[in-house]
Amino acid sequence: MKLWSIMGNSQRLDGGAMFGNAPRAMWAKWVAPDEQNRIPLACRALLASPLNGKTVLFETGIGAFFEPKMRERYGVVESEHVLLESLAKAGFSHEDVDVVVLSHLHFDHAGGLLAPWKEGEAPSLLFPNATFVVGAEHWQRAVDPHSRDRASFIPELAPLLEASGRLELVDGPHCRALGDSVRFHLSQGHTPGLLLAEIVGAPDASGQPHGGLVFCADLIPGRHWVHVPITMGYDRFPEMVIDEKRAFLEDKLARNVHLYFTHDHECALAQVTKDEKGRFGTTHEVAELSARSLAA
Repeated sequence: MKLWSIMGNSQRLDGGAMFGNAPRAMWAKWVAPDEQNRIPLACRALLASPLNGKTVLFETGIGAFFEPKMRERYGVVESEHVLLESLAKAGFSHEDVDVVVLSHLHFDHAGGLLAPWKEGEAPSLLFPNATFVVGAEHWQRAVDPHSRDRASFIPELAPLLEASGRLELVDGPHCRALGDSVRFHLSQGHTPGLLLAEIVGAPDASGQPHGGLVFCADLIPGRHWVHVPITMGYDRFPEMVIDEKRAFLEDKLARNVHLYFTHDHECALAQVTKDEKGRFGTTHEVAELSARSLAA
């Protein structure tokens, strides 16, 4: 199996929203804001092939489904569908993808499922041969969102996924499409039923999976959010995010599972560290994956 980091459309969003209650004087040292206080964000997907005999895409980024006014509002930089271009550079097309795993259905993670915006045309799904894997609990949130996060969902997306006949809702650590090759961890602090997909490494002497990689989604959007107290203004329950991150990072450190970041504009992959004060960090940071083997 080989891994590719697949870049989607990039964004510039308010740094204060992305770093929650952390003061600007702190986060501006990590990521330099522009004159509008916005910071650069990636929408990075992960391609794995063959994984359980299939070509699997983890997330699709924000895509190019927004009409121009909304694209400007949400700081989407490119008008073209960058994910499709990135897949082509890796030697794939969206028709080649057998499974798309979605941590959740917020537009910056699932918008790339849709064809680029064209005036007068209704939204339409790409990936005609793919099974779409979504958490069952999160699906309920997507079809009946709370007013606080309603704007984070694409109204047309859930009906399109359901009508495709290729939607698999996951209620447990594994899905039918990928079997034991991927294990799901559940998170509630950012959005209900967030799926954190771990590509499972080989078992160690105790029988526990060791090595491998986990798609951190919005529990840990990038390196700077590995520091446990740092949360986003978009999180439902920041204190829950903190508790979930601590347990998540302890587990990944113990099993040497690499972290894969979707929103870090400079880093795709890193290993977890922990210093003498108990503070988590990262090492062996990798900017891009190109036909890379899974870490042992």
